[in-house]
Amino acid sequence: MTQHILQIIPRDLLSIYREHVSKDLSAAFKALQEAEISTSNFNFYISVSSVYSSKIEGEDIELDSYIKHKKFGIEFLPDYTKKIDDLYNAYTFAQANPLNAKNIVEAQRLLSKRIVEKSWQGKFRTQNIYVSTPDGRIEYVAASPFEVETEMTKLYDDIAVLLKTEMSIEEVFFYASLIHLVFVKIHPWNDGNGRNARLLEKWFLAQKLGEKAWFVQSEKMYYQQHQTYYRNIRLLGLEYQGLDYLQALPFLLMLPDAVSDK
Repeated sequence: MTQHILQIIPRDLLSIYREHVSKDLSAAFKALQEAEISTSNFNFYISVSSVYSSKIEGEDIELDSYIKHKKFGIEFLPDYTKKIDDLYNAYTFAQANPLNAKNIVEAQRLLSKRIVEKSWQGKFRTQNIYVSTPDGRIEYVAASPFEVETEMTKLYDDIAVLLKTEMSIEEVFFYASLIHLVFVKIHPWNDGNGRNARLLEKWFLAQKLGEKAWFVQSEKMYYQQHQTYYRNIRLLGLEYQGLDYLQALPFLLMLPDAVSDK
């Protein structure tokens, strides 16, 4: 890959990352196929992504029930399906639109319809955000609200640069994971940051590698290994200003494992 200047996405670990990524990644990715259950009006893997990304955030939803709802029109209580429907719509929007700042904001509006007040959908937060453990212990202090717009502008600009840059499949996976990680560390929205970060990761893969990227079951793997997923995110440090991206390798290696471990 030709070296281009990036403002916020670090590339320090790329060489060691290449050494750890499975040599079968390209073949495994090419072998991905759309599910037979999918139709013109129903996408199985988008359902998988929406359900498991929501389950990571604590939503009480099962894939089998959601498929019955989405494919066959079986009705459940609205609270059981509507947030997942919103995320499904955001993924569908991403499938049909280029990855850029304007569309990232629109995807956030779609997925957060029942998460935050309408006035805050697609709006950067204006208060401090602390990520806490279930027992109330602070485990991460996100970027200051006074930094959010500047940091997100850097991220948007970096994504634009990377989208124009020719790269290997290993590099695509490397930068997709870093987009996920940098975004979630900035934590720009009042809520829905994790869902948005996982969507962005998949969206970048699809823009660089084509529609097979939507078949990668990364959200399912992150849910099945959610303790490891969160632990790897925490490895970078407690506060945004002191983050050490040299500790990011365990997190970066999770995404290719979602393909190569099939």
